[in-house]
Amino acid sequence: MAVLEAHGVHKTYTGGDGGTINVLSGVDLAVNRREMVAIVGASGAGKSTLLHVLGALDKPTRGYVVIGGDPINGLDEEQLALLRNRSVGFVFQFHHLLREFSALENVMMPIRISGKSEAEARSRGQELLARVGLSARMHHRPSELSGGEQQRTAVARALAMDPKVVLADEPSGNLDLANGEMLHELLTEVVNDLEIGMVVVTHNRLLANRASRVLLLEGGTLSETVVGDTIV
Repeated sequence: MAVLEAHGVHKTYTGGDGGTINVLSGVDLAVNRREMVAIVGASGAGKSTLLHVLGALDKPTRGYVVIGGDPINGLDEEQLALLRNRSVGFVFQFHHLLREFSALENVMMPIRISGKSEAEARSRGQELLARVGLSARMHHRPSELSGGEQQRTAVARALAMDPKVVLADEPSGNLDLANGEMLHELLTEVVNDLEIGMVVVTHNRLLANRASRVLLLEGGTLSETVVGDTIV
């Protein structure tokens, strides 16, 4: 069963001259459990826009998205926020950790927002930080963590609510080769071990090579491709 689907998704914007800019032109996609799908393409092709639509951060102009079997068209902002919290994890190029809180407190945040107790949130946060190899660093603030540790904390936070799908936008874009490969290995492991779906937007060939499928976004549509032929 697919954990994430897009059906005929279009996204258009009005340009400064009043003209229409077509970013997505009928995207269809299905992502299953234990599957990592890499989306590649030229800068400005609309990859981040697609990720935002898939994660219910933005609404399509036409078409619809299904997350965990639930169509999200017609949901109001409060319902969308609840769905995102419950079913979708996000990892961005910049970790977006809250600077004044420790790694553990950052991971606990979405759990507490969901209404669970501090004890439940703390236990889950500790479990996930151990999972990403940061047991000894969980009480450090982001400024006290390396770039790789910050991004692994962001992955733990994305997994906090046991999501059905994780969406990652250039997750290793700010990391050196060694830390990038460590993160790539972690992402591959969690997809398989936790049986989630993942969509990752990347220019990194090494990460794209780890994916179950590589899709090229070009001209507003997705097509199957191989890493050697893509612009990454």
